[in-house]
Amino acid sequence: MVVQAPALIAGTWIGDGPAAERVGPYTRAVVSRARVAGPGDARTAAEYAKAHARAVARLAPATRATVLERAAALAVERRDDLARLIALELGKPLKDGRGELVRVADTFAVCAAEARQIGGDVLPVAGWERGVGTTALTHRAPAGVALAITPFNAPANLLAHKLGASFAAGNSTIVKSPPQAPAVTTAVVQLLLDAGAPLESVQLLHGGGEIGAELCAAPEVAVISFTGSAETGAAVARAAGAKRLVLELGGNAATIVCDDADLAAAAQVCARTGYSNSGQSCISVQRVYVARQCFEEFVDLLSAQVAALKVGDPLDPDTDVGSMVDERAADRVLGWAVDAAARGARITVGGTRDGATLHPTVVAGPPADAAVVTREVFGALVAVLPFDDFDDVLATCNTSRFGLQAGLFTHHLGRILTAWRELEVGGLVVNGSSNFRLDHVPFGGVKDSGFGRESPRCMVEDYTVIKTLLVRGPSIWGEN
Repeated sequence: MVVQAPALIAGTWIGDGPAAERVGPYTRAVVSRARVAGPGDARTAAEYAKAHARAVARLAPATRATVLERAAALAVERRDDLARLIALELGKPLKDGRGELVRVADTFAVCAAEARQIGGDVLPVAGWERGVGTTALTHRAPAGVALAITPFNAPANLLAHKLGASFAAGNSTIVKSPPQAPAVTTAVVQLLLDAGAPLESVQLLHGGGEIGAELCAAPEVAVISFTGSAETGAAVARAAGAKRLVLELGGNAATIVCDDADLAAAAQVCARTGYSNSGQSCISVQRVYVARQCFEEFVDLLSAQVAALKVGDPLDPDTDVGSMVDERAADRVLGWAVDAAARGARITVGGTRDGATLHPTVVAGPPADAAVVTREVFGALVAVLPFDDFDDVLATCNTSRFGLQAGLFTHHLGRILTAWRELEVGGLVVNGSSNFRLDHVPFGGVKDSGFGRESPRCMVEDYTVIKTLLVRGPSIWGEN
């Protein structure tokens, strides 16, 4: 059965018109059909959002919070159905999809809590002579119209972050879905509406980069939240011009395993988090640097753990690794592994593919300038390299153009504090891999990994503006 993914424009679901079909990467059959944006749709959506933004802003924070709490409950109720849809459109195993929906529920719940905390300040203006006789207050007001552009790899939860925080802030939001997951995106938008969000609060357009660029350039849009590649992020910034941007871009995350680490535990964590969602995460374990005296033992332990992962049908509840987003992506990653092997590296496990399914691959000892080290793999591959000196390996990690998140296995407090200070990343996970995230904790990167932070509290700040009120005359601070 092909799932229909209509557009939602100006308060109306639209199924008729130009369409694009999504072929499931594992099933190799059409699984969804999206109504893609046509000429004038972006303009209609932008104008409608602007015209109705004030109606959304007038919803009390408690009203918005109640809707978001209902959305959290619905995410739990619909978890299995949405996880199945994710598996069909993206090849993501059911266990990963179910986990993503648990996070969607958490994200909506945290957004609800943040909606209840929106407030302002009374400013101490009378502490300076020119402020005597004046009362000054601020409050956070909705930005107006927000644009959420989401990626394919975590289409439900990353949309929940953007749409949930934007609604919590009181905005009217335009969602541009990823072409690879139109039905999942539609289901999450419908979920928020079913929870009680008014039609004026959200619109949904499907399509590729052209419609995204048109929406970014729309003057009605006040703030844009984009998650995707660094290259596309740069294009978003160019199209947006002078707008507020939150960009969460790529990464080639490093995890450091020191000589005092529990190697077996580190190998197990890296195997579990390096291949979940076939490694298609901006913080997925990609580069693992291991103290040289532990290197061979760690490679053996990791390879054994990876070889034990169950690869196959994403609809099988026991599957650990399904397919990648498409055959081209799997072929690209395999090509990088083969290139590294031709230059002296060892492929200890994996190194083959079946269509879009890349068998989990470990590349040991690649050259420092190999693509599997320097570029974003975004696939089911982990590279393992030895290091001799802790300060040197920190410097090596920092040579990357990316700086999203890193992992560190050690019990040495000095190393932990040094790494936290010296690593050019937005976050450091100690005694865990780079691929760990709590949805209510600030998350984001530096360098080509973007700017801004994705967590409901930070995003509510990005989705609101500070408005100041100055009252001259009677002052709460006194007048003499």
